[in-house]
Amino acid sequence: MRPDILVVGGGPAGLGSAIAAAQKGFRVAVVDSRKPPINKPCGEGLLPEAVESLRLLGVHFPPNAGHTFEGFRFVDDERSASARIPRGRAIALRRTVLHRMLIERAEECGVDLYWGARVSDFESGSARVDGKAARYRWLIGADGQNSVVRSFARLEARWTSAQRFGFRRHYAVAPWTGLVEVHWARRSQMVVAPTSTGEVCVSMFADDSRARIGSTLDQFPELAERLRGAEAVSSEAGAMIKFRRARAAVRGKVALVGDAGCTVDAVSGQGLTLAFRHAHLLADALAAENLKLYEAAHRQLSVAAMRVTHLLMAMNDSVALRRKVLRLFAGHPNLFAKMLAVHTQPSPAPLKACEIMNLTWRVLWA
Repeated sequence: MRPDILVVGGGPAGLGSAIAAAQKGFRVAVVDSRKPPINKPCGEGLLPEAVESLRLLGVHFPPNAGHTFEGFRFVDDERSASARIPRGRAIALRRTVLHRMLIERAEECGVDLYWGARVSDFESGSARVDGKAARYRWLIGADGQNSVVRSFARLEARWTSAQRFGFRRHYAVAPWTGLVEVHWARRSQMVVAPTSTGEVCVSMFADDSRARIGSTLDQFPELAERLRGAEAVSSEAGAMIKFRRARAAVRGKVALVGDAGCTVDAVSGQGLTLAFRHAHLLADALAAENLKLYEAAHRQLSVAAMRVTHLLMAMNDSVALRRKVLRLFAGHPNLFAKMLAVHTQPSPAPLKACEIMNLTWRVLWA
């Protein structure tokens, strides 16, 4: 095996990066110890920026794939606030469906896919795949938050800010709104996304590893009533989430994409958006043979995403703060809409530190 680029990790981040690089004319191989369909507990929502990035990769959604949504609703036991996504198409669909679409597109682009294969013995410019030598010009780590490529390149995070646990299950019930709903309780959230005309995806994110969707629903009475009598059509899947950012996204001929470089809170819905943005930015840098371009862009994206994560984690940790934020958003829907526009649009101006500070003061006085 002698590809130009060896991608370790065949999830959305790895396949997206492989497709983007192949579109630039590179020979690309993807290696993953798992076999499709690769699933992962997540909210299964794609923001407009992610949908646009997929379009540029040549991934298009057939009419029966997923379900569009128009915005977000935050709700707790006292009040709720809603805002519409101003432009672009947002869609929710099962992770396995998205993964199949990415595999088909990667095959169309001539990417070599090695499923159920183990990669080891990393050296500069070479590794072993199932014991056989594989040489490459560039190595891409798309192998998640416990990345072996990140460890090989000595790019481990300086710190891990927090960790939580995510769980996901699908229910056979018609969506009751065109919005993705985020229901808040004490140190946990449930996110509801419409994945088809007759199905919703319910994801729960909690600090307690023992929490489960069924046993925690009574903390979310409005949602519990909506799901009363609904049939669960998938088993409950779970995973641990650690929020961390790698020391850097690039070292020599090694680059990190997706969760390997920066893991953000799943409630933000930014994970796949970041992964596909990374894919395009990295492909441009590889074509220019200048990975410093990718490092600079990755740093800017990561800082903006972590600001959103820190705000959401503060709302998770403090009931008083969350209620103030929801009161502010409910009373000033234009502010909520503005933040949503920054959060979801294909080329938004990043949320600056001064804007976060201004929001903080407004919350304190709410």
